[in-house]
Amino acid sequence: MPTRSAPRFTAEALKFLRGLKRNNRREWFNAHRDDYEAHIRQPMFEIIERLGADFRQFAPELVANPKASMYRIHRDTRFSENKAPYKTHVAAIFPWRGLPKHEGAGLYFHVSPDQVWVGGGMYAPQTPQLQVVREHIAANLRRLRAIVESPAFRRTVGELDGERLQRVPRGFSKDHEAAEYLKFRQFLAGCEFPASFATSPKFYGGVLSVFRRVAPFCRFLNEPLLKG
Repeated sequence: MPTRSAPRFTAEALKFLRGLKRNNRREWFNAHRDDYEAHIRQPMFEIIERLGADFRQFAPELVANPKASMYRIHRDTRFSENKAPYKTHVAAIFPWRGLPKHEGAGLYFHVSPDQVWVGGGMYAPQTPQLQVVREHIAANLRRLRAIVESPAFRRTVGELDGERLQRVPRGFSKDHEAAEYLKFRQFLAGCEFPASFATSPKFYGGVLSVFRRVAPFCRFLNEPLLKG
């Protein structure tokens, strides 16, 4: 029985995104709508659906379906000085079941004319969420370190990234053993690749490898939010 080839994008997808970046106008997009459907939307649907099947093996808590996961290409320009109607990248998010789509930690990737980014974490936690997560970290530092300081995690995604405070936040001792982790305002982990990675036969396997490493980190961050 033949094995299915791993889904990926084609060179035509990057050509479309580069063209859109140069011609971010409705007239251009409408003239190239068939290219968007064939080279962006359809491959993205296939990637999301395959990820949904593979997530069952190591992170069944993740939501992965085209309707919930794929971001719209249209920008919301209502409150922005930049009135360009379209995003110049294609992206998908995989939120945690039981939490609102943009709350808690989840997985994410995007493909742009310049790069591919794959990873996840917690991008913009609200203040009450951030406090709960920090308390969770303070009480479970050993578990967090076992995830993010493991050789496999460091080898795949490096160190944690994200905005952080200059000082330990109020309510925690300045010499707390978890001080460096408590300073984070965002908790991000991921890898950047060249745009050409999106067209490589190694693309899907690479995305899946990063997600396997980052999913336990997301699970840890979400634990206290799911208890609420």
